[in-house]
Amino acid sequence: METLAHIVTGAYGFTGKYATRLLLDRGCRVKTLTSRTRKDDPFAGKVEALPFSFGEPAKLVESLKGCEALFNTYWIRFPGKGVTFEQATANSLTLLKCAQDAGVQRIVHISITNPSLDSRLPYFKGKAVVEDAIIKSGMSYAILRPAVIFGDEGILINNLAWMLRHLPAFGAPGNGRYKLSPIFVEDLAAAMVREGESCENKVLDALGPETFTYDELVRAIANAISVRRPLVHMPNWMVFLAGWGLGLMLRDVVLTWDEVIGLTAGLLSTDSPPLGTTKLTGWMQEHCDTLGKRYMSEQARR
Repeated sequence: METLAHIVTGAYGFTGKYATRLLLDRGCRVKTLTSRTRKDDPFAGKVEALPFSFGEPAKLVESLKGCEALFNTYWIRFPGKGVTFEQATANSLTLLKCAQDAGVQRIVHISITNPSLDSRLPYFKGKAVVEDAIIKSGMSYAILRPAVIFGDEGILINNLAWMLRHLPAFGAPGNGRYKLSPIFVEDLAAAMVREGESCENKVLDALGPETFTYDELVRAIANAISVRRPLVHMPNWMVFLAGWGLGLMLRDVVLTWDEVIGLTAGLLSTDSPPLGTTKLTGWMQEHCDTLGKRYMSEQARR
């Protein structure tokens, strides 16, 4: 009898890649659902890649059959390439329904801190809709809610460091007192795999052991890379316009309006105990020579 598979959506992506590596290290049979094609294979042929096939539910059900645990990292940071937040939500609900029809035993889902069905921010509202569907699905589930994820391929911390290295001053939206609790990608991946082995239904905020105000975070990054820049508090709209202009030069989306609003509203942290153990400050000191030396493009990653 063939061993049941573990399926990771987006195994070539940031978080999915680390979870996949841990599963392979444990001797698990792993498949991925992905929209990417890669010339290089980070898993040396050990992972079977299948398309998402959101428009062909029957095909997606077949891809999901024989799956013991589904690790879902699918989402979008901002609309693009014909995919809106509404479409990403619909795709996620299709994936969930197909998982039910395929008899998937457990789902481990990556969400976001402070999702809300009443949110005016499509990112947070869409995440809440998907969470609600998972909880009502009757499937065994674990929902993990990270906010900021850091690691070697992490975009946010690296690009903040890049800005500090290259810009004469750093503009912070609002008062800079809103909080963030970044989690290390390997800590999050370990939690995903751990929850995949459980059968208890749970919803967990996935926070790191350090909580910063935004001002503190910027100063910690500047200290790690040994640069000094004036930190200037600016209205939200001004920071957004500055990010938009920088994005034009870099041919990337540096910052979205929803991200500015979510950040300054304090949606990227909670009062929950930490799930991760790796400190961002220590990690940055270890990577100070390379952190922010190269800008990481979200568009190129897509």
